[in-house]
Amino acid sequence: MAAPFNPNRLTPYVFLAPAAAVLAAGLLYPIGYMLYASFLRWAPNQRIQQAEWIGLRNYLNLIDDPNFRESFAVTLKFSFAVVSLEMIIGVGLALLLDRKLRGMSILRTIFILPMMIAPIVVGLMWRYMYHPSVGIFNRTLKAWGFESVPWLSDPGWSLASIIIADVWQWTPFIFILSLAALQSLPRSALEAARIDGASAWQEILHIKLPLMMPVLVVAGLLRLIDAFKVLEVILVMTNGGPGLSTEIMSLRIWRTASEFLELGAASAASSYLLMLLLVLTMVMYVFNKTLEARQRRLRRMAQEEAS
Repeated sequence: MAAPFNPNRLTPYVFLAPAAAVLAAGLLYPIGYMLYASFLRWAPNQRIQQAEWIGLRNYLNLIDDPNFRESFAVTLKFSFAVVSLEMIIGVGLALLLDRKLRGMSILRTIFILPMMIAPIVVGLMWRYMYHPSVGIFNRTLKAWGFESVPWLSDPGWSLASIIIADVWQWTPFIFILSLAALQSLPRSALEAARIDGASAWQEILHIKLPLMMPVLVVAGLLRLIDAFKVLEVILVMTNGGPGLSTEIMSLRIWRTASEFLELGAASAASSYLLMLLLVLTMVMYVFNKTLEARQRRLRRMAQEEAS
């Protein structure tokens, strides 16, 4: 016999409905508008109803465009480089500072200051520091007897220069999340490892990092998504140059819309970027679920050993 209907079960959904409707309107409508525009030859002096329907031509033209392919390659190199470096440095700093020392709270506050600075300011600041004649880096190199480095004017150095700036600004984000994950680890697992005679490195490799991994995966995914969307810092520092050496996809999309006045092509490029981010999100989601299951098994094993 079927259970009687309980209207109270609908109460949470009733309260969630307004927020869900606002999110749907604010998210789904712009995405749908972008997808529709990507099938049009649309100029800024036209209404979207006046634009010519050209089907998949924008997508096919982008695939054949060597400049777009170059921007895509630069985006991949930049994103994976900054996320890898930020994860290594951020987790390392968290492991180093996860202890009770005098003045540690002040030191942690100093570490998170870069991520509070506006991207435009970060771009200007690093652009001046990279200046070929008066920048602090080249002045220091000359004082030490070395040749100056063309940080932003040489294709071989320009990408590395913006990677350094991004790592400086966003490593604190990984540091904060890693430190929070470390401080929430079950003390019973760490105490059991010490009782068994585990060294500090064994404790890090076999206890701390595996238990932190779900948080680290989420932090890495958030930074990877954000790295694909970086615009202001690169726009101020190099404007995508020299050549296309630092032109990532978000900058290419901006230039396609504002300089080349091809709104349909810019929408198609945005769709490619959206699809790439969706694929990365799904991969990370599956990977994170696998790690969470493994973490639950490790927690149970640690609790059994402690008991």
